[in-house]
Amino acid sequence: MKDISCRLLVIGAGPGGYVCAIRAGQLGVDTVIVEAAKPGGTCLNIGCIPSKALIHAAQEFEAATHLAAGKSALGIGTSAPTLDLGRTMAWKDGIVGRLNHGVAGLLKRAGVKTVAGWARFRDGKTVEVETETGPQVIRAEQVVIATGSRAAALPLLPFGGKVISSTEALALNELPGRLVIVGAGYIGLELGTAFAKLGAKVTVVEALPRILPQYDGELTRPVEARLRQLGVELLLGAKAKGLKGEGLAVETAEGKARTLAADKILVTVGRKPLTEGWGLEQLDLDRDGPFLRIDEHCRSSMRGVYAIGDVTGELMLAHRASAQGEMVAEIIAGERQVWDKVAIPAVCFTDPEIVTVGLSPEAARAAGIETKVGLFPFQANARAMTLGRDDGFVRVVARADNHLVLGIQGVGAGIAELSAAFGLALEMGARLEDIAATIHAHPTQGEAFMEAALRALGRPIHI
Repeated sequence: MKDISCRLLVIGAGPGGYVCAIRAGQLGVDTVIVEAAKPGGTCLNIGCIPSKALIHAAQEFEAATHLAAGKSALGIGTSAPTLDLGRTMAWKDGIVGRLNHGVAGLLKRAGVKTVAGWARFRDGKTVEVETETGPQVIRAEQVVIATGSRAAALPLLPFGGKVISSTEALALNELPGRLVIVGAGYIGLELGTAFAKLGAKVTVVEALPRILPQYDGELTRPVEARLRQLGVELLLGAKAKGLKGEGLAVETAEGKARTLAADKILVTVGRKPLTEGWGLEQLDLDRDGPFLRIDEHCRSSMRGVYAIGDVTGELMLAHRASAQGEMVAEIIAGERQVWDKVAIPAVCFTDPEIVTVGLSPEAARAAGIETKVGLFPFQANARAMTLGRDDGFVRVVARADNHLVLGIQGVGAGIAELSAAFGLALEMGARLEDIAATIHAHPTQGEAFMEAALRALGRPIHI
């Protein structure tokens, strides 16, 4: 094939790569993007989007099951629901397909050339792509590495057979009667909650003494209570020892051996950056552990080579990658930009959901900052009551001296939709008085945000 030359080459069409390419195209930068799979990356195809579709389907099925069992406090009844998991997965795949086509269309509209295949570096400005029709050489003035991450495996439980990753879990066409999940992080508990609602018997094995260790206990207690209500068995402080017969061998917190019968064993112990197979050894880039080291402009240690998204480290979130990609495109187009975000919202789509942005009370104390903390429970929020879900709260952390908001956390049904307001407050440098003085519509769950600020100021109204 004839070699391709361009000003910008983006490797990987995930949330970071495709956003970078689209923005670069909008700014008139001659851009090529290379992707071995479908546009959208892990998030769109086998991660965020399909998992949220499954979570919603599971929530609807659980609600219908409660109605049929006469457990609805609303006085509504119906016949027993049925589940066709194949149709559920087909509906989920339809959403993913629509978004795939949407991303491809946006790239085309921005004038970005897409090359399908696996890229390998020859040097810092040249890659060779293995396409269906043969090798394609691409030369670029600037390169953005946006190769993402993959599910981490355990040496004692390699993927294959009944041992699956989240990718295979989101493609099941039959409900596993007994699902054992290794790892009580957000991926394991999001999927575990969904499968429990669909009718699977779920057991979670976690080596640490509590679930969701990246969050403080105040935030995770409502989630743990809900998991137990759904019949999920939590084996905390337990270690997976490998396959044994038809199940998983486990050493419990008490040091006892136990075998858990399982139709599927879902391993969710984190994600690893995708740095292998791209010929990166030809570039000898500086590393930060397993990740590529970058500066505040997302520049790597080699001139003209940038890196964004999961391959650059925590937080491994799609929206972080997108923001980095947009910034890098503008830098390459000649604009002056620097990564100066105050905080990045993180959402755990368990039931109830968890949202965090900025510093927790513990993190602020560890930094030697004297704080004011206001917590408002959804038990005192009218909208939460009318939705039938008043578990959880909103918590605001601010400096004690000038009331500058340092962090906002919350747990509750549907609270993910408040993440934008929380992030905006920190990014705009809001103080407690700003939030308390902003009129929040009634009745909404967002009022809990205002009430938490009022409580931190020592003048709560509804509690």
